[in-house]
Amino acid sequence: MKVLVPVKRVIDYNVKIRVKADQTGVETANVKMSMNPFDEISVEEAIRMKEAGTASEVIAVSIGAQQSQETIRTALAMGADRGILVQTDEQVEPLAVAKILKVLVDRESPDLVIAGKQAIDDDSNQTGQMLAALLGWSQATFASEIELGDGSAQVTREIDGGLETIKVSLPAVVTVDLRLNEPRYASLPNIMKAKKKPIDMLTPEDVGVDISPRLATLKVVEPPKREAGVKVETVAELVDKLKNEAKVIGV
Repeated sequence: MKVLVPVKRVIDYNVKIRVKADQTGVETANVKMSMNPFDEISVEEAIRMKEAGTASEVIAVSIGAQQSQETIRTALAMGADRGILVQTDEQVEPLAVAKILKVLVDRESPDLVIAGKQAIDDDSNQTGQMLAALLGWSQATFASEIELGDGSAQVTREIDGGLETIKVSLPAVVTVDLRLNEPRYASLPNIMKAKKKPIDMLTPEDVGVDISPRLATLKVVEPPKREAGVKVETVAELVDKLKNEAKVIGV
């Protein structure tokens, strides 16, 4: 079974995000970048499938600037077999990403696409669902456990009320949540081996997808700073402030 795993290069989750002075976006110059954390989990799950003998090949795919090769190399160092980079310096929206992935899926014919449920830069949580719709495949989102069977996958999903277990037929698109696994650290020997693994270079034109934006960002602002709280001496004073100042309780 072949598994395709999309990975995205984003600002590292440990970095304090700074908004640009003109409010057109966030600063990315001289900022540490890394693989989207949810994508690390999807790569780890695909590699575990390969180690268990249920997957024969893991392909890491990224869409973005030339530096996204580093993100693919990280996936290769973790254990993926080869990579594909669709190179563009333009910002690519979820629908365009899904369309590009559909073309690559048609070319590679994987049995399973495992993706992070969302990227931490835009928090769209759309690409996996859009890809499944374009392909006409089964889909399972927010996966915290995946068990592959004969031509199917049993997926435990995290929902508001707890957990839901569903069974989907393969081929399928599965998006993963945080509690699915703990991604491994790439060892130095594997990092060196990853440098020799192939990465196919493509462009949006090569796959015939128009990535023209359909959305326009009007303004990006930082969230308002929280005001300092106050201490009260008695319960009666607390109730009085909640009722008369905050007005969050009735008379």
